[in-house]
Amino acid sequence: MPALDSLVARLSTYLSDDQVNLVRRAYFYAEQAHDGQRRRSGEAYVTHPLAVAGILADMHMDHQSLMAAMLHDVIEDTGIPKDALIAQFGETVAELVDGVSKLTQMKFETKAEAQAENFQKMAMAMARDIRVILVKLADRLHNMRTLEVLTGEKRRRIAKETLEIYAPIANRLGMHNMRVEFEDLGFKAMHPMRAERIYAAVRRARGNRKEIVNKIEQSLIHCLQREGLGGEVMGREKHLYSIYKKMRSKRRSFSEIMDVYAFRIVVDKVDTCYRVLGAVHNLYKPLPGRFKDYIAIPKANGYQSLHTTLFGMHGVPIEIQIRTREMEEMANNGIAAHWLYKSDEETLKGTHARARQWVKGVLEMQQRAGNSLEFIESVKIDLFPDEVYVFTPKGSIMELPKGSTAVDFAYAVHTDVGNTCIACRINRRLAPLSQALESGATVEIITAPAARPNPAWLNFVVTGKARTHIRHALKQQRRSESVSLGERLLNKALTGFGSSLDKIPEERLRQVLGEYRMTVWEDLLEDIGLGNRMAYVIARRLLASDGELAPSLEGPLDIRGTEGLVLSYAKCCSPIPGDPIVGYLSAGKGMVVHLDTCRNISEFRHNPDKCIPLSWSKDVTGEFSVELRIELEHQRGLIALLAGSVSAADANIEKIGMSERDSRTCVVQLVVSVHDRTHLARAIKKLRTISGITRITRLRA
Repeated sequence: MPALDSLVARLSTYLSDDQVNLVRRAYFYAEQAHDGQRRRSGEAYVTHPLAVAGILADMHMDHQSLMAAMLHDVIEDTGIPKDALIAQFGETVAELVDGVSKLTQMKFETKAEAQAENFQKMAMAMARDIRVILVKLADRLHNMRTLEVLTGEKRRRIAKETLEIYAPIANRLGMHNMRVEFEDLGFKAMHPMRAERIYAAVRRARGNRKEIVNKIEQSLIHCLQREGLGGEVMGREKHLYSIYKKMRSKRRSFSEIMDVYAFRIVVDKVDTCYRVLGAVHNLYKPLPGRFKDYIAIPKANGYQSLHTTLFGMHGVPIEIQIRTREMEEMANNGIAAHWLYKSDEETLKGTHARARQWVKGVLEMQQRAGNSLEFIESVKIDLFPDEVYVFTPKGSIMELPKGSTAVDFAYAVHTDVGNTCIACRINRRLAPLSQALESGATVEIITAPAARPNPAWLNFVVTGKARTHIRHALKQQRRSESVSLGERLLNKALTGFGSSLDKIPEERLRQVLGEYRMTVWEDLLEDIGLGNRMAYVIARRLLASDGELAPSLEGPLDIRGTEGLVLSYAKCCSPIPGDPIVGYLSAGKGMVVHLDTCRNISEFRHNPDKCIPLSWSKDVTGEFSVELRIELEHQRGLIALLAGSVSAADANIEKIGMSERDSRTCVVQLVVSVHDRTHLARAIKKLRTISGITRITRLRA
């Protein structure tokens, strides 16, 4: 009760009495619902929702968010249905609670899948009401603060999830204070020894640096007073996780990172920010290329500030951030500052709009993603902390994650622009689509109506939106092409039986679809095109009468090479024209051609659905690989002799390897490409002319 009284006292400073009473009522309802439940620490369970509400109260969140915080585990942990919450507290609060609750009814194969599905559900709830994520972040923050009672493995798993998803989301929504606490708590849970050592080193450094920090602070204060500028100067310390990340990414020692002194100057209005910037540039020499104006062009999460780096006394680098009080509040609380100020200022509206824009993008990704794991991967990619700012040809500014390419830019403009993109101009010059964009560049996309996304783009795009849309378009493209190819292959197989698809009755098509447990004819054609089913087998099924066997081809199927069939040659036995062969139907690969005697298909040899007799056509073309094992005596220029003999037989060497058998003899593994058995015999005959060769064997399975 003292904790509740303390919370009520805080809420009374900014909420009405009726709103405070609604929050109290939600607390008593949660207390009753969680009656008898305990946390791992042994405390009554209701202390957790009360603490979550306390975190939101510090952000001055509205009464509905606080009620949802009190009730956020009721649906999940007590069996009270959503309808009961609607009846008691209204639909808005119930929807917030439901959005935060996990998917407890569904069972998942892996923890990763469960995590992905939960996040997917939360993303959809966020799209309806952004407060869902704020309640969820507060819930996760209290769980992180009380992590020490869990087992080591569970602690590390929760910390990893926090560092990968929740800290970047807090950053994306501009909530700096929460992000820093997430990162430091997560770091301590993941790497307790490293965190302890860095913390001890920071404490030691703080004592050594105290004098120089005070001197720089005093000189900055005197500078502002001299220029008649009001402002508060404060020293800034890097938090543990950011020190650790910098040490790892930049491969620097602790002392190198702590050499930089950081200060923040908070002033009354935007105009003063720029005047203070001029004053500090007069005081200390600025470092070229290190000035950033995030006031004119705010970061994607709404963060605004002027950043500059100066050469201080004794050449010590000083990082300075200059911002207004509102910007300071926005930087620390991000989107939560809306409820803190309840103001109509442009900066606040801008941040809310940016957050909504991001959530809208997340929802679009969710709709396009193939599954929840693909979706969460795209979201993780999209939670980049650094941005580049580029211009459209008409002068509009676009924000993209660092490392973005022209393809990312194209998808940011519009999905259709991305899908039909063929080239780009960066600063009016043609450039590769894979080139990373730099801030200030003007990007122009060249499109063609018939163009389609290239699978190679997935190797260099960095935004989640681009990745999701490319994958979606490729899946659609692959399906349409597979259906078309499947139809051609099936018609070809039917032609071999003197029939065609047009001649097959509709009723028979439906029967065969039923046999394969499919409802759409295109799905069966897609399977044929992808090589998951063989056109020849489907053709026999279609032509089979009730109770009769399907007709069979007279003699084996002729193979000319890759004439439309999804056809490949087995690497285990390397068949070449002239060898007796058989076709094995392999899912995803289509028809794989093996030697008739290959041991790898002996168990399927007599299964007509899996193996089909094949023969080489008289006009077969192409080159086929064969592996030879050559035993011979050591001699100078051995490789050159072998290469010369193979070349004299008009064949090519694809691969060569050599191993010693003893001091006098060695074994050479040679992969050569030939047209057929006759050509191979000619190549072997040439090789036999080399003196010292004792044996040549063709390797098969």
